[in-house]
Amino acid sequence: MAKNKPEILAKAKTWLTDIFDVDTHKEINHLIENDPAQLEESFYKNAAFGTGGMRGIMGIGTNRINKYTLGKNTQGLSNLLKDEFKDEKIKVAIAYDCRNNSKELAQMVAEVFSANEIEVYLFSELRPTPELSFALKYLDCHAGIVLTASHNPPEYNGYKVYWQDGGQLVPPQDTKLVDIINNLEYDEINFKAQPALIHSIDKKVDDAFQKASVENGSFNTSASAKDNLNIVFTSLHGTACKTNPQILEKAGYKNVFLVEEQKEPNGNFPTVKSPNPEEPEALKMALDLAEEKNADIVIGTDPDGDRLGVAVRDLNGKMILLNGNQTMLVMTWFLLEQHKKQGKLSANSFVASTIVSTPMLKNITEDFGAQYHEVLTGFKWIAKLIKDNPSLDFVGGGEESFGFMVGDFVRDKDAATATLLACEIAAQMKANGSSFYEQLLKLYTQYGLYREELISLVKKGIEGEAEIKQMLIDLRENPWQEIDGEKVVLIEDYHTSKANNLQDKIEEEIKIPKSNVLIYYTENGTKIAARPSGTEPKIKFYISVNSDLDKVENFNAENAIMAEKIKRIKNELQLG
Repeated sequence: MAKNKPEILAKAKTWLTDIFDVDTHKEINHLIENDPAQLEESFYKNAAFGTGGMRGIMGIGTNRINKYTLGKNTQGLSNLLKDEFKDEKIKVAIAYDCRNNSKELAQMVAEVFSANEIEVYLFSELRPTPELSFALKYLDCHAGIVLTASHNPPEYNGYKVYWQDGGQLVPPQDTKLVDIINNLEYDEINFKAQPALIHSIDKKVDDAFQKASVENGSFNTSASAKDNLNIVFTSLHGTACKTNPQILEKAGYKNVFLVEEQKEPNGNFPTVKSPNPEEPEALKMALDLAEEKNADIVIGTDPDGDRLGVAVRDLNGKMILLNGNQTMLVMTWFLLEQHKKQGKLSANSFVASTIVSTPMLKNITEDFGAQYHEVLTGFKWIAKLIKDNPSLDFVGGGEESFGFMVGDFVRDKDAATATLLACEIAAQMKANGSSFYEQLLKLYTQYGLYREELISLVKKGIEGEAEIKQMLIDLRENPWQEIDGEKVVLIEDYHTSKANNLQDKIEEEIKIPKSNVLIYYTENGTKIAARPSGTEPKIKFYISVNSDLDKVENFNAENAIMAEKIKRIKNELQLG
């Protein structure tokens, strides 16, 4: 059997002191004696904040999600809040999702805040992430926490931090927080709770959030159109069961069919391999129910209720899952159209998306005369854009990974309001003799046909981390010169903040924050982005190709040509 590495053993033994509980001691001693490899995975580094906060496997150790790593985060955040808001009575809001241990970890986080004289508003039961963003502003809090690992496997949990504006933590507070946490010792965590400072919240905030969702997600759809729409919804064992059906009911939708087997929250996600609405397999039960109920639209949400997958019927009546780019295109077009009809669209109106999302969104937005802004991956950057530009009017926006935000009453991706928006579009399109899907194809004929595909290469553990790092080094040192016979004309390196135009031999500065992302563009508009995931052991490649579509009837043939093109690119670049 492999031996324990001295530096790992030394680090693990610091967790055998009186600071840590007896159960932690037992688990560490078990790993020391029986599983050196697992001990190394648990202690070789400190779990770090990524694009969506801290996310990781639950267990003991510095590289795991547990009472002590999250306690340290919370003590660090308490110290930061006291420094940032010196003369104020500090308040925080806390929510948690359906994951195993989320409730207990949320209670522990609340206790550490209270021990630091911070007033806490803790949801009495699990609630979706967008409701936390709303609650934070509604209750006039300084910060918020959600205990969630989004759509990761059951062994994961996580810790997302929100700031005063309702958006996730961004510069400069995020780097300050990381520095504070890294300089803390575990014996500095104050676990001595003050229960009087912990307040339970539920119905009052629920009612306000649902009311705001209905107001922001409704667009004068007639009662008859609503009555004529059949909807299947699944929360995939997650938290959206607490909000989305209720919002649809309050908005006037009567024909909502729930996937009963997936209705109850369950952190083991027993009916799916992965609780990720990006994956067609996760929505199989919902799609089966759609055939039984003759549904027009299927919507599934992830465990913390911030992402949504939308399936609709194609021109042949077959139910198909749209990708996040496609859903975002139709939703954004619809919002812009509604703002235009209501006389609210102006030169100050703007749409936001991310650097790895479809370029087609810019075409649609600018055609309406609105501004288009691009940010790094993660909704925290869209929230920051809204915060930094109070004179502009945010219409909506999203990202390819199945997230969308309607207006800015919530400052994170919001599957609750987006679920209602999707149904409004489907109902109105059906009433007008069209459909959600047909509208997408019409957009392709107007703005160009774009096809995107995401390739995620999973690289777990210490070796995987090193492999991902090396892949990006290789891409920088030996950049692709040609892709599928098309010359590469532009390389954007967000790590160095340089955009290198290979045709004009001009190098320009990229004026958004640094990130470990590379994007290649070819002479024909093919776009390939490479980035390591901030929350999972993956490196992701985003491929976008495009062509013209003269009429809707030619979509299938033209789309097949582009699918073949992506297949060639994947083979050529050895992307799996």
